[in-house]
Amino acid sequence: MVILTLNCGSSSVKYQVYDMQKRIALATGIVERVTQSGSFIKHNAKGKEEYKFDKDCPDHKAAIELIMKTLIDDKVGAIGSISEIMAVGHRAVHGGEKFSKSVRITPEVLDTFEELKGLAPLHNPANITGIKAAQAILPKVPHCAVMDTAWHQTMPKSSYLYALPYEWYTKYGVRRYGFHGTSFLYTAKRAAVLLGKDPFSINLVIAHIGNGSSINAVKNGCSFDTSMGLTPLEGLVMGTRSGDHDPAIAFYIMEKTGLSPKEVENALNKKSGVLGITEKWVDRRDIEVAAAEGNERALLAQIIEGYRVRKYIGAYAAAVGGIDALVFTAGVGERGPVTRRIATEGLEFLGIKVDQEKNKASMTRNAETCISTEDSKVKVFVIPTDEELVMTEDTFALEEGTYDIHTNFTYSFQKPDYINKERVDSLAKDLEKWKGLDKILAYPAK
Repeated sequence: MVILTLNCGSSSVKYQVYDMQKRIALATGIVERVTQSGSFIKHNAKGKEEYKFDKDCPDHKAAIELIMKTLIDDKVGAIGSISEIMAVGHRAVHGGEKFSKSVRITPEVLDTFEELKGLAPLHNPANITGIKAAQAILPKVPHCAVMDTAWHQTMPKSSYLYALPYEWYTKYGVRRYGFHGTSFLYTAKRAAVLLGKDPFSINLVIAHIGNGSSINAVKNGCSFDTSMGLTPLEGLVMGTRSGDHDPAIAFYIMEKTGLSPKEVENALNKKSGVLGITEKWVDRRDIEVAAAEGNERALLAQIIEGYRVRKYIGAYAAAVGGIDALVFTAGVGERGPVTRRIATEGLEFLGIKVDQEKNKASMTRNAETCISTEDSKVKVFVIPTDEELVMTEDTFALEEGTYDIHTNFTYSFQKPDYINKERVDSLAKDLEKWKGLDKILAYPAK
C-alpha cells in the first residue's frame, strides 16, 4: 500500500509518498510560494537526482495537481499511476478537544476544523484548503487527519486550564491545547527505545525548536504539560512569534499606536521572536554568523531564546518529578549546538550534564545522538523527528482497522531493531563532514 501524506501551510505544500510493504519513502518534496508569484516544486524520488521545476500555483489545488503530475512523471516520478495511492494523510494543526487521535476525514470533521480556524489562524485555514483540494483531485481515496493537538489530550485540567473566567472555557473552549504533538509522539517513543525502558514508565522533557517552537513535559510516557497554549503563540521565543509575554502589552500598544487588534496579532505572530529582537534575521544560521561577528542583537537573540528554553526545562523537570532524558528535536534542536548549549548551561543540579564537544558534533538529521557526559544522571538526546512516518502509519492503520490512541497502539519505530533506511543511506556524508559524529551515535539500550 502506498500512502501519500500532505502538510499544507499557508504558502507551501510538503509531501511524502511511502511504500508500506517495503517500508521506504519513495519520494519527498515541497511546493513553495503557493498563492504567490514564482512558485516551484522541489522533488526527491528514491534513486534519482533532485528535481526542481518552476510552475505558478495560484492555489493549493494547483500545487497538489503539480505534485500528482510530478509523482507519475516518466523521468522523475516515483509511482506508475495515481491509482497506486491507497490513502492520504493530512496534517491538521488544531483539533480542539474533540480529537484525541487521528481520524478519517468526514464532512463533520471538516466542519470542526472550520470552527477552529480562529484558534490557529496561520495553519488551520491552509490545512482545510489543502484537504478540500486533495479530496477534489483524489475523490475515491480515503483521507485521514493527523492532529498536532491530539497527543496533548492526556494533560490534566491543572495543566490545561487558565486562571480565567471558567465560562470562557465552557462556552468558548479557552484552554491550553498544545501543538507539535506528532513530533512529540515520535521522539517520546524513540527516547524510550534508546533508554531501553517501557514507554509508559519514563519521564521526559522534549524541546521541539524550529521556526515554531514548543516544549513538552512527558510523565509516564504521556503529555503532561506543554508550552504552546490556546494557539501556537504562547511559550518559547520562536522565529517570528513572541512566545510568553505580559498580555497587557497588546492593550498598551494599541492605545499608544492606534494599531488594531488584528495588526497587533499580526505583529505578535509575524514580527516578533528572534526577528523582533534582531529586526533582521529569522534563520538561526544567519544569527549565529552575525553573533560570531560581534552583532549585539544577534547575540542577544541567541541568549534570550536559549534562556527561555532553559527556564522551561527546569520547570517541566520539576513538574514531572525528575526526568530520565532531555530530548532536542526539529530544525534548530537537531542542528543548533549554540541554542542547545545555552539551553543546558547550569542544569547540572538537575543531573543534566552536556559534553560540549559532543554537542558541537551533533549536526545531522540522519541519526540519533547522545550529547550528555558519561556521568550525567539524565541522558541528553538529539532525536531527528519524523512526523511524516507517524502520519503514514496512522493513516495506514486507520484503513486497516488496527489504529487506536497511542497508549493502545504500537508503531514500527518503537521496535529496538527499527531502521530508517533513507537516513542510514544519507548518514555517510554527515559522518565525513562532522568530526566526532561517529562517536556519539545513540543505539537502543540492551
